[in-house]
Amino acid sequence: MVFILFSIIVSFLFEVLALALLKDPSTNLLTSGPYGLIFASFVPFFFDIPVSTRFRVFGVRFSDKSFIYLAGLQLFLSSWKRSMLPGICGIFAGSLYRLNFCHIRKAKFPEFVASFFSRLSWPSVGSSSAAPSRNVVGSVPSYTGRQVEASTLIRSYPSPTPFSIEPPEDSIAMLVSMGFDRNSARQALVHARNDVNAATNILLEAQSH
Repeated sequence: MVFILFSIIVSFLFEVLALALLKDPSTNLLTSGPYGLIFASFVPFFFDIPVSTRFRVFGVRFSDKSFIYLAGLQLFLSSWKRSMLPGICGIFAGSLYRLNFCHIRKAKFPEFVASFFSRLSWPSVGSSSAAPSRNVVGSVPSYTGRQVEASTLIRSYPSPTPFSIEPPEDSIAMLVSMGFDRNSARQALVHARNDVNAATNILLEAQSH
């Protein structure tokens, strides 16, 4: 939640500053949409999500992350200056968060605030069982959710083998830096056999329910 609010606010401030400095009439009407948050999310995606597969197409090397970058590039260039400016501002906002500007990554919301937004963002336990599950592949990931719901979904995955080792601290820290709860991140890594990419998918799927 801190990452989301920080990215939205800082990217918006960058956009206002850029418009004031450029004074270009063609960029006065920026493309609507959460461009700042989308492109801020590309920063932890680039640095923290490992590449699982690599392949070549006509001699050019690609990875499983290349398709995400291509989709981002298409979005970045979709409206030329009107989309490029908020995209650049979002990347700057994500970079400041990763660099822990003003120790922002240690910031925590008070419990009552987090509980309030959790109630707004998630249906009640009684109604969630009746609601059909939705596939949110392709949408912007939301890094907020209930630890209880995430833990419940993680437990629905096959149990880890008896030989599973404790997840490395750097892998847990990587998921925590993306906004996931530490306990949920550890459980996901255990069930994913310490595969960070698979653990991320488990956590995102947990939050989509």
